[in-house]
This record gives sequence, C-alpha cells and structure tokens, in this order.
Amino acid sequence: MTLARSQLWPGVPLALGSAVLFGAAAPLSKILLGTVDPWLLAGILYLGAGVGLAVVHLGRGVVGLDSPEAPLRRADIPWLAAVVLFGGVLGPVLLMFGLSMTSAASGSLLLNLEGLATMGIAWLVFRESVDRRLLLGAAAILGGAVVLSWQGEAQFDIGGLLIAGACVSWGIDNNLTRKLSSADPVQIATIKGLAAGSTNLVLALLLGATLPPLPEAAGGVAVGFFGVGVSLVMFMLGLRHLGTARTGAYFSLAPFIGALLAMAIFRDAFTLQFVLAGALMAVGLYLHLAERHDHEHQHDPLEHEHAHVHDEHHRHTHDGPVMEPHSHVHRHEPMRHMHPHYPDLHHRHGHG
Repeated sequence: MTLARSQLWPGVPLALGSAVLFGAAAPLSKILLGTVDPWLLAGILYLGAGVGLAVVHLGRGVVGLDSPEAPLRRADIPWLAAVVLFGGVLGPVLLMFGLSMTSAASGSLLLNLEGLATMGIAWLVFRESVDRRLLLGAAAILGGAVVLSWQGEAQFDIGGLLIAGACVSWGIDNNLTRKLSSADPVQIATIKGLAAGSTNLVLALLLGATLPPLPEAAGGVAVGFFGVGVSLVMFMLGLRHLGTARTGAYFSLAPFIGALLAMAIFRDAFTLQFVLAGALMAVGLYLHLAERHDHEHQHDPLEHEHAHVHDEHHRHTHDGPVMEPHSHVHRHEPMRHMHPHYPDLHHRHGHG
C-alpha cells in the first residue's frame, strides 16, 4: 500500500470511527427495546444526541475552549433545513411505518440500501470521482452487509418500499450534508438531533407510547449521544476530508461492527454467514485504503470559510500571530499542482 499518511489522515479514521459508534448503537438499542417503544426510542436517541451535543457546544465557551470551526451562516439555512427534513424527519418516519408493515429480517436487509443510495447519488448526481477499484470495493462492502443481514427472505411490498424510501432520504441527507461540511459539525448535529428527536418523540407519544422508566431513558440518551450524535459529527468531518461516496462506503461497515458487538453481548455463535460477510467487507476496505488518486489538477479561485492550518493549500498571511487550527473567510488563488488527494473541500474538480 503506497498511500501517504496525509491522504489517509484524518478522513479515514473519522469515517471508520463514525461507523464503529453507529454500529455499536444497534445492539445497545436492542437491549432497550424490551421496555421502550421503538418509535419513542428513536426520539430518545436523537434527543440524546441533540441535548448532549448542545451541552458540548455551549460548554466549549464556558471553559474557554473556543471552537476553531466556522459557524453556520444564513446561506447555510436552506441546506440545513433540507438535511433535517430528509435525514431527521422523513427518513425515520418512513422507516417506522415500513417496519410496521414488513418483517424485521426484510427491514434489516433493505436498510443496506442507504449506503448504495449515498454512493449512487454522490457519483451520479454530484459527479464525485470514481474508478473501477472503488466501485469494486464499494460493491464488496455492500455485498458483505447484504450477506450479513440476509435471512432467506426479502419482501418488496409497501413496507419494503417505505424502507427503501427512508434509505433514499438518508442518501439525499448524506449528500446534502456535504454542502455544510465546512461549518461546525457539532452545531449542525445539535440542530439535527434536537429537531429529529422532538419530532419522533411527539409522534410516538401521540400514537400512544408512554415514557420509559428513568434508567432506560438515561440509557437511550447515552446511546444516542455517542451512537448518533458523536457518530454524526465524525461522519461530517469525514465528508470534509473524503467526500460523500468514500465516507458512505466506510460507513457501510457499521452493520458488521454491530453484529460483532452483538455476538459479544448476546453470546451468539460465529456463523459461516458472518465470516463470509467479514471477508467481503475486508476486501472492500482494503481496496478503498489502497486507493491512490494522484494527477495534475487545477485549483480555481475560491473563497470560503472553514477550520484550517497553513498548509500547501492555505498560504495566506495574517496581521499577527494566530493559533492553529483556526477559521476565517479566506481566498484561494489559482494553483496547479499534483499530489494524492480525495474529493475534499479543495478537490471537487471534474475529471475527463
């Protein structure tokens, strides 16, 4: 493998960390489902993410740890509203109605469509760069997820269509979130968690759910903070460094991670199905890690704001000493050079 560390770091660890936390949330949530209504639990998880990240966001200023991230601007509001609508409201609601009309096995299998939708939209609509190696790696990862969740059936009835709609909504959400990836991910995830959590909580209560005992509610809040909130922050930071398609591919490892943790918690035996899924995902992961996208490319003039250090893409000056990383509006002058890169904030150029 010949990738430079600077290309892998920090995007790949962030995307994988997001997958680990989100994957771990599934078996931990299963423990709570014995006493908590599924729809209500969805609301608690998202509220836990929103409230927990709100404490982090507000607490940074209290203890004097000012964030180096760029704040949300007025121009970001339409994108943020779309992200909340597709990812925080439509996705969960379609999923809950879909799960009520189909089996758990089919629901688990169909949820793998989120990764496919995320990568497909990124490649076909937003024209992110992709080659045969990446397509093969993504297919191996998604194939492993399908093998892992396959229970000998797949129902494409109305419930299945609703779940597929939820996955498309989350695929749109993931791609639209890229438009916000230069802004403070904690602030964005806080707003999304509070909006989605409140919506799901109110809907669940209106449909007859009752609030769980305090220990279970606290457990749901904790799982939501790490498995939804912190995971979402890491996912958005991954988008900043890797682009949507690659981040989505790494994130598709979450079902395998969840299954591995479930085996440890519930003492389930290793199966041939699990081993085959793991082998497919390992091949896909290797193909993505071994990518070397390196060619001469042109940087057009660009003015934007995001957290950065003074590297080869940030050669501007300041009137006095500054801390790094820091955030401010800055302008990139035209530049032509060659180095390994992902479709990050500074490399969203086209390819012939």
